[in-house]
Amino acid sequence: METKEFEFNGFRMNGFIGLLLVLVFIGLIVWSSANGVNESWLIPLCIVLLVLTLPGFVQLEPNEARAMVFFGKYRGTFRENGFWWVNPFMTKKKVSLRARNLNADAIKVNDKSGNPIMIGLVMVWRIRDVYKAMFEIDSQTMGQNAAGKSSLTSTMKAFENFVAVQSDAALRQVAGRYNYDENSAPDGLVTLRSGADEINDALKQTLNERLAIAGIEAVEARINYLAYAPEIAAVMLRRQQADAIIAAREKIVEGAVSMVKMALDNLKKDGVVELDEERKAAMVSNLLVVLCGDEPASPVVNAGTL
Repeated sequence: METKEFEFNGFRMNGFIGLLLVLVFIGLIVWSSANGVNESWLIPLCIVLLVLTLPGFVQLEPNEARAMVFFGKYRGTFRENGFWWVNPFMTKKKVSLRARNLNADAIKVNDKSGNPIMIGLVMVWRIRDVYKAMFEIDSQTMGQNAAGKSSLTSTMKAFENFVAVQSDAALRQVAGRYNYDENSAPDGLVTLRSGADEINDALKQTLNERLAIAGIEAVEARINYLAYAPEIAAVMLRRQQADAIIAAREKIVEGAVSMVKMALDNLKKDGVVELDEERKAAMVSNLLVVLCGDEPASPVVNAGTL
């Protein structure tokens, strides 16, 4: 059965009072040695008390916590900032609660259509549940320094490694749900390029689901890099260029047809010239060529009759 995190309610006192006791024990040892006190038990007792007192000191800065363990039993999370003295037989596992950044390198994944794309993310994360962070994942084994002792820096490196692996998996999972852009998606569907807010929300939710086992919370997650994979980038660029050219041509043709219609209507309305159907067709053809052509038109003057 899983043990829930709770706050440490064991005995603790101000660390400066404990420091005063240490000075008292040292003073008794010095005084006994200098005055040749006959009680043979006094100096050894003071030494034993001094040795037992020193490991009980604990110092906590803002956004730091200690998981308190008494002979293998979890006794709660100590979060009170300051200088304290607690039971010296307790193991105090230090963990930082400060927010951290992860700027993941771009990875190659397949979108919903199977196109290979490059995608990366940046996220802000922090430890929310100290118990899960310290005891639900093997952070201590990964977080040992060269001397074999656990340290805050090495332990946080273990958490960073865990977050990096899970963020990679979450990014692949989210990217596989959506198409890259509108060209490969039906109308109205959200894509990786068009639905930034929705994609980021889905990414954050997926990350929190994966990181919950370690008591870690994704505060913010965003896609910071998105592109086609190099092997298809050139082909997709040509496709995008073709789509842009087609869209521009459609706009040009739409405008040209509107102008031709306006010209015919004005000629008929003002009675400038009467054109039969064959002449209208020729005029429409010439105007469309002039208006839709890429090169400037070279006019030909007709000096004869229509």
